Amino acid sequence: MNFEHLLQINDPENPLVAPLTRLELWQGMLHRVENPIPFLPGLEACTILERKGNELLRELDFGPAVIQDRVTLNELHSVSFTIVPSEAHAGGHLSITIEEPEPSFLFLRFAYETTLASNPNSEERAYIEYVKSAYHQSDVDCVRIIRTLAAGGLPQ
Repeated sequence: MNFEHLLQINDPENPLVAPLTRLELWQGMLHRVENPIPFLPGLEACTILERKGNELLRELDFGPAVIQDRVTLNELHSVSFTIVPSEAHAGGHLSITIEEPEPSFLFLRFAYETTLASNPNSEERAYIEYVKSAYHQSDVDCVRIIRTLAAGGLPQ
């Protein structure tokens, strides 16, 4: 299954939404890479196993399951997470990209690639819709946490 969506970060026409700069947004994304615990419910620990240039290999401990992912950074533009396939997880990919179609209008594009069926039956379709909803809510929470970080609300 492939799934993607956009979340608007800045809306200069809405004074109730505190604007973020591209740098603040990027720093929040880097926080998700370095300390993903606030971003991933159920995550107990994250260990960075390797750093090479713009890539990291991490081990994510969810208690009953431990997975590894490879993170690729494209400075001030995007972060990609590729889960290393294992017995605990079939693998998958998430890219988070900063988009700025006009000055001061920032968006985050979340693009998922999973091993879920491409042509699902009706029972699988219901599950896939549930997964998409969970991903969307997780991404809304991610933006909320980034906003909190930018406001100085969580320890760096």
